[in-house]
Formats: sequence, C-alpha cells, structure tokens
Amino acid sequence: VKIFKELVKEMEFKKILDVGCNSGRMANEIAKIFPKATIYGVDVHAAAIRFGKKKYSNLKLFVADAHRLPFKTNSFDLIICYETIEHVVKPSVILQKIKRVLKKDGVAIIAMDSGNWLFRIVWFLWENTKGKVWKDAHLHPFKPFELEQIIKMAGLQIIKKKFSHFGMEVSFLCQNI
Repeated sequence: VKIFKELVKEMEFKKILDVGCNSGRMANEIAKIFPKATIYGVDVHAAAIRFGKKKYSNLKLFVADAHRLPFKTNSFDLIICYETIEHVVKPSVILQKIKRVLKKDGVAIIAMDSGNWLFRIVWFLWENTKGKVWKDAHLHPFKPFELEQIIKMAGLQIIKKKFSHFGMEVSFLCQNI
C-alpha cells in the first residue's frame, strides 16, 4: 500500500477497479485512502469473491475473467492490477481490456514481481515449502522491460516506473492516452 500511496499522491478518484482482486484485501485498503470512491474488484476465483463479499461489504466484488471485463468503456478513473498480470493466460488482452474500461486520462497501476535474482530465490523457496499451491502459477514470468513493452503496445503511456521490496517488485503508473 505504501508504494500505491506514493504513486497516486495528490490524485483523486471516484471510481476504482482492482483487476485480480482475490478477496478484496488490497481494494479495501484503497477504500480507506479514497473513502469517497466506489471500489470494484474482479477475480476468477469464486470462493475468494464470496469471502470478500462477506468481509468487505463496502466493495463491489464480482466473479469475472479479466480477459472479458464486464464493464462499459471509459468506466474507471483508476485501475489497479497488482501481482496478477504474470498469472493470466493472455496478458496483452488483459491490458487491452484495462485500457478499454479506463477513462481517457485515467490512470492504471500495473505491478508484478521483477524477476530479479532475489525474487527468484524467494519464489523458489516459497513454491517448494509453504507455497506449493503456487507452483507453476507464473504463466508469464516477465522481465520488467518485457511488461513495459506490452503495456505500451496496449496503448497505455507509462508515466513512472518504481522498483520496491528490495527490487523484487516493479510498479508502472500508466495513463490512458
């Protein structure tokens, strides 16, 4: 949340979408930062959405595939996609759908692991111990420059790129042009 706050400081949003929200924990933190905004979240994991609807009644959570976002064009001021893009079947399609539902001049934050050596060690240890459920979950282990290319190909302009968590995560602040 700290990096999110840094990226959006002094900005205001009325309608926010979290793509790949799981149960909505991050979306709920964002709701605290922007209490006047309406916060939506989508995820394909129905059990996570059911749990989130019970826990976070302030959010509008939906079971939906990000490859087919169920929202009108130009709907959101801010869209976040945290640690999701590397887990989807067609990342370029997801980014095109994000662009479609993002308002003109709206902003998106796309964040994922950086794939640096420290992350690869941590992820290997995690996958082979407590995080076995995540084994092979990274369908697209992008390098930051590769994600940067597909963001640009989707028609989003990168305003800022920020590395965090000892270089293990990269976040792109993008604008719909």
